[in-house]
Amino acid sequence: MNDMTHAPSFSVHPTPIGKALVVVTDEGLAYLEVLPVHLGATDHALAAIERALHATPEHDDAATAFVTTQLDEYFAGTRRGFALPLDFRTVSGFVRTALEAVCEIPYGEVASYAEVAIAAGSPGANRAVGTACARTPISIVVPAHRVVRSDGSIGEYGGHPERKRYLLDLEARVVAAGV
Repeated sequence: MNDMTHAPSFSVHPTPIGKALVVVTDEGLAYLEVLPVHLGATDHALAAIERALHATPEHDDAATAFVTTQLDEYFAGTRRGFALPLDFRTVSGFVRTALEAVCEIPYGEVASYAEVAIAAGSPGANRAVGTACARTPISIVVPAHRVVRSDGSIGEYGGHPERKRYLLDLEARVVAAGV
């Protein structure tokens, strides 16, 4: 059963780390995914989102502008925190709890998977935190890039450690510049 008043809306927005698929619902930002470069990536991602939301997203740049504007500000180094309602309907249980804990990691800082597990109320659930970060439907805004291994190495970030390094370096530069 579809409990949304309107169909979800989407746009594909350029970022320094690739094209981002942004999907919003009446509840808020539901998906933000930096797409793979291969042909058909947008269609494949939209099909998965349609299954998860039980609704077909419609292309509407204006409907996603409240997200893409803040995303542009983040990449420009003028925004340290996002003021966006989040639609977490596709995640539940520990995954949701872990992602909510990830949202508490301050801009420009990092926390280990172990520290996030403790913050989420499940000490020792390091791997489950890693799984939650890998499966987050909302990247960047839910700052899974700020979660690192206990030895300080950054990890794979969904097979794209270069994206994670870019985001961490961006935040470090902004903090160092005192912006």
